[in-house]
Amino acid sequence: MLVGAERERRKGNGATRGAAGVRTFAVTALLGAVGALLGGGILLAVVAFVVGMLAVVAYQRSPEKDPGMTTEISLLLTCLLGGLATRESALAAGIGAALAILLAARNRLHYFVRGVLTERELHDAFLFAAAALIMLPLSPDRLMGPFDAINPNSIARLVVLVMAIGVLGHVAIRSLGSRYGLPLAGFVGGFVSSTATIYMMGERAQQQPSQMAGAVAGAALSSVATIIQMAVIITLIQPSLLQVFLLPLVYGGLVACLYSLFFIVRKLPVNEELQNADLGRAFDLKSALAFATIVSAVSVLSAGLNATIGARGLLLASAISGLVDAHAAAASSASLAATNQISIQVALSAVLAGLSTNTIMKAIVAFKAGGSYYAARIVPGLVLMISAIWLGFWLR
Repeated sequence: MLVGAERERRKGNGATRGAAGVRTFAVTALLGAVGALLGGGILLAVVAFVVGMLAVVAYQRSPEKDPGMTTEISLLLTCLLGGLATRESALAAGIGAALAILLAARNRLHYFVRGVLTERELHDAFLFAAAALIMLPLSPDRLMGPFDAINPNSIARLVVLVMAIGVLGHVAIRSLGSRYGLPLAGFVGGFVSSTATIYMMGERAQQQPSQMAGAVAGAALSSVATIIQMAVIITLIQPSLLQVFLLPLVYGGLVACLYSLFFIVRKLPVNEELQNADLGRAFDLKSALAFATIVSAVSVLSAGLNATIGARGLLLASAISGLVDAHAAAASSASLAATNQISIQVALSAVLAGLSTNTIMKAIVAFKAGGSYYAARIVPGLVLMISAIWLGFWLR
């Protein structure tokens, strides 16, 4: 469908338009898959030959006739689905339903590819596909570099993650607008990485100042997702730790929710809809690489300090690991508490240390990505959230 989308935009209009578009390419891919499932290489070769002949005929038709060939290929696929149904009825039924949906969605697909999807968005889709399907699988999955702190595959995953969060935010804006779309995207992205989400929201706010309120709300809600995910991790590893840490987490989550709500409901500029006509890029590859570089540098620093001091300070180790990922500090502390290597009180202090340094890292990232204007709106929310968590810790 990605290849077909590109061809759909190039094949022209009217009677002289090209033969194959988004649906034809998608159906042809299904046809090849079913052919390989049924008869292996031989049947796949036959199917490829037939498709090639159909393509030749389609592109040699007179301009007065519609050169499309979706129906012909769909008929051939339906025949193969009948054969597949004798072996894998459920798979055949699923592919048949997908084929029917593709055929029925003709007008919607054509309108989306030609009238809704922009050239820049299609280019971003290609770039994201290349990063996820080429760069990520080919990057070596092993530790290397200073103190064995660098894993190229982890860095590639982080780059793809930052790009994916940007894509999610872009789609949410297209669907719901910046007021509600960015907060939703920020909350969902926070379950993967709140720091990366704050970075991408800052990039968007920098490029599109009219989306500042939605970006700040999304960044704040990403911290809510972090708190929820941390509660789940602690519950799975050491439930008794959550019993004493629940109040601080609730305080922090409520403050972050209220802070984001302020930016969601605030009155937006009158000309925001006009400014939102240009939604900007879904992501910036250079920014994604820069963020991965920052995280890698912190990882090397963390590994160097751990190699120097060893395991003599759990609080220091948690604080260092919290710079990159607060969940890692929570998971390691909960694991030590579960095996009675440390007390619940010590584990709680270590988790708080990781959360505190993670908050500092988020503030630095906010300034780097969105500048002082964005950071001035993010940092107060971060300070209020971590203060509420510490207040809950003292009040419990």
